[in-house]
Amino acid sequence: SKHDDADALVLNGWDDVAPEGSVAVMRTTSAGLFQHPHEVGKWLATALRLNIVITDVTTFANDAQQQLYSEFLQKIGEKLEHLYVSGATPQFNLLTDRMMLTAMNNCGAGDTCITLAPNGKFYICPAFYYEHPEESVGDLPGGIAIPNRQHYKLQSAPICRRCDAWQCKRCVWLNRKMTLEVNTPSHEQCVMAHLERNASRGLMTNIRKQGTFLPENPDIPEMDYLDPFDNLNK
Repeated sequence: SKHDDADALVLNGWDDVAPEGSVAVMRTTSAGLFQHPHEVGKWLATALRLNIVITDVTTFANDAQQQLYSEFLQKIGEKLEHLYVSGATPQFNLLTDRMMLTAMNNCGAGDTCITLAPNGKFYICPAFYYEHPEESVGDLPGGIAIPNRQHYKLQSAPICRRCDAWQCKRCVWLNRKMTLEVNTPSHEQCVMAHLERNASRGLMTNIRKQGTFLPENPDIPEMDYLDPFDNLNK
């Protein structure tokens, strides 16, 4: 991969190399991810930060996938524990972000950020442009006009605003695609985010057994659910 002067390196395949000190991004299906924990561990040993983007969140619904994801996160958590104890501090979006956050940190599409597409029109995010180019929310001459803009704010998301899976992307495009509401997350997104959250809790606990770690951040509390909607139903 060519990475001269780039802020982030996009990895092209599982045989690619993440250079020392790089910020690397890998797009993959969940099945591809589950099959390559060794490669992810290898990248974490050299990269400053690794972001994994799972491209088939809409299919992530059954117990078998949840088990495979938990096992994958456990394997990578063990690798990260050894790295942190040895003095290295690589960041991995699926595990270390939650340990370091103290509040929601989502994409902010439609609220704190907006997309200007090549056609000169504004969109909530690039996914809205690529999937529905007719659904613009303004243009350069007329400015931005987002219908019901308050719905894109965290305060208007009754499930998300009570949730502490702070690393969750809270993707409004996936929300709209899967639930028809931009402020209501899908079951798939919530389950993935909570599996990551729980694995982060285990990693944080194990690192703290070895010494002081992020003393200013509180422990991640234990939860007995993977979808906050189930907890609301209680």
